[in-house]
Amino acid sequence: MQNSRLSIINFHGIGSPKRVLEEGEAPYWISEQQYRQFLDLIVPVKDKTIITFDDGNLSDLEIGAKELGERQLTATFFPLAGRLESEGSLGRSHLLELLHLGHRIGNHGYDHVSWKNLDDAGAQKELVDARSQLEDSIGEKITEAAIPFGQYGKNTLERLKAAGYERAYSSDGGSYRGKPFPTPRWSVRADTSQQDVENFLAGHESVARRMRRSLAKAKKQML
Repeated sequence: MQNSRLSIINFHGIGSPKRVLEEGEAPYWISEQQYRQFLDLIVPVKDKTIITFDDGNLSDLEIGAKELGERQLTATFFPLAGRLESEGSLGRSHLLELLHLGHRIGNHGYDHVSWKNLDDAGAQKELVDARSQLEDSIGEKITEAAIPFGQYGKNTLERLKAAGYERAYSSDGGSYRGKPFPTPRWSVRADTSQQDVENFLAGHESVARRMRRSLAKAKKQML
């Protein structure tokens, strides 16, 4: 990544879930039609856009990767180690298939919990052990993490750096301009419109909203 502006757009589930969703997940599932429309908007600016997927849902491969391939797009997928092989989620063979298709794999933790106030044992499990399990599954080193729920603090970022990660994606919104800890993303939701995506990809954001977002981000990194 260079220091020029990049838009990082994040997806979760697509279509009908094949597992029981956790509280708060449903608003981040989008329809197949929405997904195709959003990807079509990305294609013209693909050189300035990064695509990511969180949670390791089976739809990542069955729908997500399929539509990406038809548009010659690639993405980084952040599965949960604790969900591997479970119903409605990716398995180890699926991760290998994603790699074969030219995509990347990162770490989203083990149990889908907030990383903000982890104790030492929790940090070991989520940042280190989960990554090791994913690395064993794909036979490659993992250098990127996606922070669950966008919840982090100064200690979280320090732990990620100490664990050897080269990049940690947040959910702060806005564009990426060269700082890897954290790297801001924008997550689409069921109520996201095509116009919302167009505005994001074009970098259209009011000054007031940009200031509020910057202040919130700075506060997170101080605590």
